[in-house]
Amino acid sequence: MESTKKITMVAMCVAFCCISAYITFPLPFTPGMVTAVTLAFGVTAFVLPPKETALAICLYLALGAIGIPVLPGGTAGLGRILGPTGGFYLAWPVAYYLVSLLKGRDISFKRYAVMNIVIGIPLTYLGGLISMMMLMDVDLMAGLAMAVLPFIPGDIMKSLGAAFLGVKVNKMLAKQGGYTVSVNRN
Repeated sequence: MESTKKITMVAMCVAFCCISAYITFPLPFTPGMVTAVTLAFGVTAFVLPPKETALAICLYLALGAIGIPVLPGGTAGLGRILGPTGGFYLAWPVAYYLVSLLKGRDISFKRYAVMNIVIGIPLTYLGGLISMMMLMDVDLMAGLAMAVLPFIPGDIMKSLGAAFLGVKVNKMLAKQGGYTVSVNRN
């Protein structure tokens, strides 16, 4: 990507992540929240190369860490990132870097959805599970009940939504020219 286009795309993805984090609702039995930010991370991974994906997510997290209320539910602060749900936050750059890396060169709804469901979701859950178990001093079953199980249906739906949006955005960018992905009609 050209540097101006790259900076613009990263900035747009960071803004999308910030805005989507306000679409959220808490669950009474877990400190984790259902949030649209994971949908935004999926779209980011599908429209940006891997390094830019990780950069966008790290910039988003840095904004939240320094006190700008852009984390899920309009929260902010380093304490949030290092708290019981911090494992989710710390897993996001790695998980979505890998989703972007493994998405392939073709614009493919099926591949995008599978990569997010098989890589993005489990790695995010692993981070959240570890932080909740460590910081809340709960066993594996309690950790799974708080960090994984209640989120699976929604995260699968968000993965499908992110794949759909990723395909639409990439096809639009491909029509504008200069975009390096090929179009597969899946």
